[in-house]
Amino acid sequence: MWIYRIVTLVKKELLLLFKEKQTRMILIMPVFLQVIIFPFAATLNVTNATIGVYREDTGQASYEIIQRLIKTEAFSTILFLDSAEQVENAINRGDILLSVNFPGDFTARLVRQDNPQVQVILDGRHSNSAQIAANYVQQVIMQYQQESVCQLQGNCDSNQLIIRHWFNPNLDYKWFVLPSLVALITTIGVLIVTALSIAREREQGTFEQLLVSPLTTLQIFIGKAIPALIVATAQGTVILVVGIFAYQIAFQGSLLLYYFCILAYGLSLIGFGLLISALCSTQQQAFIGIIVFLVPAILLSGYIAPVENMPEFLQHITVINPVRHFTELTKEIYLKNVSFAIIWKSLYPLFLIAMATSSFAYFIFKKRIG
Repeated sequence: MWIYRIVTLVKKELLLLFKEKQTRMILIMPVFLQVIIFPFAATLNVTNATIGVYREDTGQASYEIIQRLIKTEAFSTILFLDSAEQVENAINRGDILLSVNFPGDFTARLVRQDNPQVQVILDGRHSNSAQIAANYVQQVIMQYQQESVCQLQGNCDSNQLIIRHWFNPNLDYKWFVLPSLVALITTIGVLIVTALSIAREREQGTFEQLLVSPLTTLQIFIGKAIPALIVATAQGTVILVVGIFAYQIAFQGSLLLYYFCILAYGLSLIGFGLLISALCSTQQQAFIGIIVFLVPAILLSGYIAPVENMPEFLQHITVINPVRHFTELTKEIYLKNVSFAIIWKSLYPLFLIAMATSSFAYFIFKKRIG
């Protein structure tokens, strides 16, 4: 009998979710928009950048390096500048991302193997992109210097360093973004379903009817949680299908582990969502509660910046952040095909978080409904 009551409540929740156009759009549209836009917008690759070149050196070396820079895909336009003042003005106006300045003795020092230097001036307003572009310039210059020294010495070593990139052979940034999107999108979906649930009941005046129904507090709690797991599983499936067929990112792991981790992650978020729902009286308040949780959770997930680069006290805080653990899990399963023994270190914290948050949310929920 109690299973029938829960199933009935779950059906009612799902009908309400997809009956309201606003809620339906919130659950469906972000998934498609993010899987289409995010892999291209959220990238650390630098392409079609404009750089400046100030060449005081008239030798062959600086000319050949400039030709190599022109052929680099990262730089679509190269502005030739005639003075240090033009360099300064171009950067101030934002015309160039960086400037490569060859001193007058660059070629001569290279021939003498006297460690020639090149000055690269970056636009600090775009520090991240400029630093990446500077690394591209450095690679071009270092490769040319090595080839020049090899030709001058006449004893080039035929042995070359061969670099292979495991799990992302072409260093395509979409391979990093798509698996992480599973965490970001399902987070939004689960929080919306759970956080708006009770608040919507209060606004529509049906919460009192729910309290006088044969359903117990635990059954209501479970009935409110299951739709969130269904939404998380559906959204995770959409991202998986799009990643495999649209972006040609091969899924290396186990589907069973993939969906098991989604369910574990959904459980860890349900407690947060139902706690927000229990504390808020209106859907507007619930939306604010979602944002208050979502922003720091994403910032501390390791998606924007590696957890290892954060201050030590923040690294300890990320341990209780479910988004961090699930982001690691999706990349491990999607790209690496790891075993259950390896992912367990990121999986068991989700169960601990789920037990802690769900217990606390259930306590608040039961206390508020008396």
